[in-house]
Amino acid sequence: MAIVNRTPDSFYDQGATFAFDRAWQRVEQVVAEGADIIDVGGVKAGAGEHVSEEEEIDRVAGLVSAIRETYPQVVVSVDTYRARTADALCEAGADLVNDTWAGADPDVAAVAARHGAGLVCSHTGGMRPRTLPHRVRYDDVVADVAAHTVALAERAAELGVPRESIVIDPTHDFGKNTFHSLELTRRLDELVATGWPVLVSLSRKDFVGETLDLPVDQRLPGTLAATAVSAWHGARVFRAHDVAATRQVLDMVASIRGDRPPSAPLRGLT
Repeated sequence: MAIVNRTPDSFYDQGATFAFDRAWQRVEQVVAEGADIIDVGGVKAGAGEHVSEEEEIDRVAGLVSAIRETYPQVVVSVDTYRARTADALCEAGADLVNDTWAGADPDVAAVAARHGAGLVCSHTGGMRPRTLPHRVRYDDVVADVAAHTVALAERAAELGVPRESIVIDPTHDFGKNTFHSLELTRRLDELVATGWPVLVSLSRKDFVGETLDLPVDQRLPGTLAATAVSAWHGARVFRAHDVAATRQVLDMVASIRGDRPPSAPLRGLT
C-alpha cells in the first residue's frame, strides 16, 4: 500500500505531493515499483490546521478518479475518518476506506457497506482524531488492540461490508507510546491469529525514530526491520512511503518462509 498525501504538511514529505502534478508523478512511480494499493489522504493524521470536509474532498477526489481510470488493476484506498468524505470518494472510485481513527465517525462503516467498498478497522485507544497520545496505559496493549479492531470488523460485516474486504490495523503510534508499538510488532502474530487480515503502517513512524534516536529522513532501515518482522508474523498489507525497498523486503521474507520461489536461482545449479 503506497502512501500518496495530498496535504501541504505531511510529517514525512512536508507537502511534496500536495500539487496534483506531483501527486500524479508519485502515483506513476509507485505503480512502477510494484504497489498493489494506493492510499490517498487529504488531511494530515496528526495535529495541524483544520481542513473542512469540502477541502478534503477537493484535494483527493480528482486523484482518486484519475487512478481508477488509468490503473484499473490497482486498489484505490482513501485515508479518511469522515463519513461524508468517504461517501464522496467512494463515488469517485475508491475501493477501500482506510479509517485510521477507529470509527470516530460511526457512519464510515455504513458508507463502505453501501458502496461495496472495503474497510480498514484501526485502534487508537479511544483518542479523538488528530490528537497526540499522553501517558497512555494498557493492561495488555495487544489484547486491547485485538478486542477493539475485531469488534469494529464484526460490526462492519454486520452492516454489509464484504468480510473478505475488511482489514484490521494495530495502528502503531496512534494512542500508543514507543513501547506499545514495539510490543505490537513483537506480538503481531496474535493479531494475525484473529483470522482477520492485518495491515501495518510502520513507515518512518515515531516509534522507529525514538527506538533508534533518528529523524524522519533516516528511519528507512528501522522501518524495513519492523516490516520484515511483521511480514514473518503474517501481516498482509504494508502501508509504505518507500515502495521499492518494502517490496524487496516482502519478497525476501516470502522466499525465506518458502511462500515464493527465488527469481533467478543459479548458484550451485548450473
